[in-house]
Amino acid sequence: MTGLRIIFMGTPDFACPTLQTLIDRGETISAVVTQPDRPKGRGQKMMPPPVKELALSHDIPVLQPPRVRDPAFVEIIRNLNPDLIVVVAFGQILPKTLLDIPPQGCINVHSSLMPRYRGAAPLNWCIINGETETGVTTMLMDPGLDTGPMLLKRSTTIDENEDIVSLHDRMATMGAQLLAETLDGHLSGQIRPEPQDESQTCYAPLLKKEDGVIDWHRSAREIHNQVRGMAVWPGAYTTLDDQTLKLFSTRIGESAGVPGTVLQSSRGVLEVACGTGSLYIKELQLAGKKRLDSASFLAGCQVAVGVLLGAAPAEKQTP
Repeated sequence: MTGLRIIFMGTPDFACPTLQTLIDRGETISAVVTQPDRPKGRGQKMMPPPVKELALSHDIPVLQPPRVRDPAFVEIIRNLNPDLIVVVAFGQILPKTLLDIPPQGCINVHSSLMPRYRGAAPLNWCIINGETETGVTTMLMDPGLDTGPMLLKRSTTIDENEDIVSLHDRMATMGAQLLAETLDGHLSGQIRPEPQDESQTCYAPLLKKEDGVIDWHRSAREIHNQVRGMAVWPGAYTTLDDQTLKLFSTRIGESAGVPGTVLQSSRGVLEVACGTGSLYIKELQLAGKKRLDSASFLAGCQVAVGVLLGAAPAEKQTP
């Protein structure tokens, strides 16, 4: 326990382990700031962010400003007189007027090995780009986008078949542990902030739906990484008989053929040719149907060898 008055700012599941760690340490959490409730699901029912639910279950006051730059909200935070603000996947950029309030600064837990993968979707792009290592970084925040001086880092390897679901959960736990170490070391003066090397930066923007489109002319490795990195949203997808077909799990093969062509489709094995190599599709979902493993899918949907999935980019652009 640090004895500091802390304001926690975070929104999704990823932020919950860090908030729980602060609670378990007995820290004084003056308030939790999170994004407004959003409509979700087919019924578009208003749903609270996971961080809000966790905070309310521990009777912690919750603030949900549409814009943290609003002077009225900044004044609310100023009146709470926090010693420190902890930020994890909050979803808005904090203005300097807010960053300047706590005397101990604002500490961010970011899910990458800074200065690599600044931005909103670092874990997704790390997998999509075929990285074999990632990690979490704690840093002091400044007005830029993930540009502040680094405090601590923790790295981990990425298995070639690990997807975003597994990596997300591991990094959320790792981030919570690193934040606890950071608080103790930062306040005792044992950690010296380290400037980021701007020459090593790269950006990880929010994913767009069109990022999920599979180009079968790419290598099996590249498409496999796309599937892994987009397993939650938007999903890597192609078409089968003009219906959207999402892929959730694949393995790399060595067969050759015309890109997008089904090479095997029997005994639970669905193999598709890529620009280089092939992909064994292990889990998939046809539009309007359930998500299934390949054996269950093929038992209810006949896919002939030689069928072409999707279309080449040039064909899609033809008027």
